[in-house]
Amino acid sequence: MNRCLIVTSLAAEFAAEIERLGKSQIPVTACATAAEALSAYDGETVLFGNPQQIAEILPKLPAVAWVQSSWAGVTPLIRAGRRDYVLTGVRDVFGPQMSEYVFGYLLAHELRILERMSRQRARIWYREHSGVLAGKTLGLMGTGSIGRHLARTGHAFGMKALGLSRSGSAVKDFDEVLPASKLRGFLASCDHLVSTLPETPGTDRLLNAGTLRLLPRTAYFVNVGRSNVVDDAALMSALRRGRLAGAALDVFDEEPVPDDSPLWTTPNLSITAHIAAISHPLLIVPIFVDNYRRYVAGKPLRHVVDFDAGY
Repeated sequence: MNRCLIVTSLAAEFAAEIERLGKSQIPVTACATAAEALSAYDGETVLFGNPQQIAEILPKLPAVAWVQSSWAGVTPLIRAGRRDYVLTGVRDVFGPQMSEYVFGYLLAHELRILERMSRQRARIWYREHSGVLAGKTLGLMGTGSIGRHLARTGHAFGMKALGLSRSGSAVKDFDEVLPASKLRGFLASCDHLVSTLPETPGTDRLLNAGTLRLLPRTAYFVNVGRSNVVDDAALMSALRRGRLAGAALDVFDEEPVPDDSPLWTTPNLSITAHIAAISHPLLIVPIFVDNYRRYVAGKPLRHVVDFDAGY
């Protein structure tokens, strides 16, 4: 059997789950760090794990023929330059977690939960009415599996799901999908905005000073995709000037966010530490086990990444 080198800080947990699902038929070597994996490498053709750690050592692992990422994002491996292997990603598992995160913030915004808590601490009887999600348009930048799940959740709240994709092709669960060339019209139609976009040259700084002003002042923005999509300076300016009602960011150009970053003190901005969806072994390992069986059987792998497209 083809031995797999697992490279992730959760290597032991991933290995245990592979043993359980694979019924001890998939040989693995669990490595918690890139250095440990490099030391343990013995000509393995299969790698599974953290794309950042794998990218560090991939140039020194000449026999590798297939890499299964444990993340949805594979940017480190795209940037690594090497393309003489098959890269597979993670899809169709993060939708529920992402939906809970996104709608937690959208509901908190509409219900004015933070304001009500603040007034409660001051013993003020706060009578301002709440907003509603029903009847509003949820703009979703990205129409993949996560975007589709968010669209379905939006429908449950009575929202219209408006998508934006590179092609603008119709996608199940969306009321309408516009092409990226109609970004300005898309933004002008949104009541709230969520980005699930990957990091590619085509998604870089789509949300900037010029495009953010197209959103209504009452809009709330949530980014659970990649940080390159938004110009942080422009976003902070919009929030400080009241041109945007609020935002929640789970992804950043530099993580952790530096102590001296103005992001920390920007009004109506919530910061979370890239935790909107966690790559838990229970979610990710079934994808690897299925692909591993396909790999040894010579069958096509699922969720193959297009190096040129970036996803």
